[in-house]
Amino acid sequence: MTPVLIIGGIIFVVLIWLLTTYNSLVTLRNRVREAWSQIDVQLKRRSSLIPNLVETVKGYVKHEKDVLENVTKARTSLMNAKNPHEAAQADNMLSGALKTLFAVAENYPQLRATENFKQLQEELSDTETKVAASRQFYNTSVLDYNNSLETIPSAWVASMFGFIKEEFFKASEEEKADVKVKF
Repeated sequence: MTPVLIIGGIIFVVLIWLLTTYNSLVTLRNRVREAWSQIDVQLKRRSSLIPNLVETVKGYVKHEKDVLENVTKARTSLMNAKNPHEAAQADNMLSGALKTLFAVAENYPQLRATENFKQLQEELSDTETKVAASRQFYNTSVLDYNNSLETIPSAWVASMFGFIKEEFFKASEEEKADVKVKF
């Protein structure tokens, strides 16, 4: 009877470990999904601000049609992104288009002086800060999740149940480039 209890105890311990590990992996995967959702919320907030910005700028920069079209195309790409990788690419494209738009706006002092433009610029700046914080949280969540998938013994459970690694939200090469400041 003692060997049966020992074998039963071992099986019980292994089952508890398996359930605990599985639940831990599910929790980490859900944290990654929730973190992505936070990025998505901020990107949608920014996308909602863009049409107002474009309309404000339109009247002043009649000769800069390409810039406005690029902002609109980038916004559309971001809104149509289906996964974090596509969203990251579209976000990088939109960031570049917005930088160009604000650079063009520098040539129009009357535009920069309007209250509406200032407010939109502040809201976009605030949103950019929130996007950056959300990206950091997402990448931390992905790191924790991916580490669990790659470390033993949880890697065994992950492979048994088909857990897959997630991608980090990466900055584009343009965003990594040194900023050139001229006085």
